[in-house]
Amino acid sequence: MDVMEIREILPHRYPLLLVDRILEFEEGRRIVGLKNVSVNEPFFQGHFPQFPLFPGVYILEAMAQVGGILMIKSLKLEIGKFAIVFAGIDDARFKKPVFPGDQLLMELEVISLKKTLSKMKGTARVDGEVVASAVLYAAARKLEEVKR
Repeated sequence: MDVMEIREILPHRYPLLLVDRILEFEEGRRIVGLKNVSVNEPFFQGHFPQFPLFPGVYILEAMAQVGGILMIKSLKLEIGKFAIVFAGIDDARFKKPVFPGDQLLMELEVISLKKTLSKMKGTARVDGEVVASAVLYAAARKLEEVKR
């Protein structure tokens, strides 16, 4: 799945769309997504100018977006009618820094998959080495429930 198809599924746009490609997808089981980390991304101006470091919260957000694609496609949610909302996180760990030029490979495996609350184990790697991991929770909400 390329970025054009990802943009059809996720509502995120630059600078917060953090998934460039989906490499593997097993419906209801697992997904692997890719983020090319570029020095041109706006947060590097302040995080940190002399030592550009990809923020850990962005790694978690990128994993959550990949997990959102898994939920939407596996639960066959109608695109544009549902939002996938972040519901929680457990056991977040950051093992190594991520820098511009790195390719962040994110794998999410389903622990439980439901509209009301899904739970997935996420692992992020660069060059085969684990840089971060977490258990992520998300829920599908009808857009009219999310809007004010």
